[in-house]
Amino acid sequence: MGAVNFVLTLLAALTSFACMALLFRAYAANGVRLLLWSALCFVCLTANNVLLFVDLVVFPDIDLRVLRLVAAFSGILFLLYGLIWEAE
Repeated sequence: MGAVNFVLTLLAALTSFACMALLFRAYAANGVRLLLWSALCFVCLTANNVLLFVDLVVFPDIDLRVLRLVAAFSGILFLLYGLIWEAE
């Protein structure tokens, strides 16, 4: 079960990092501010996935659920702010 946790959480972190990088690259090319807010959301979601990896694989005895929830909530707030204030 440890190998499955290792592979899945690592793939989740790498996927969210790739999405973040692509969104920042698209923002740099186009300058659309919604891309910036989406990229900032994925910064937090990447942190969430890295914390999940650390929680499940590196330190399985330590509960990092609160930190993971704070990171995910921060990402959703970035995206929500971008959707509300950049809707014009």
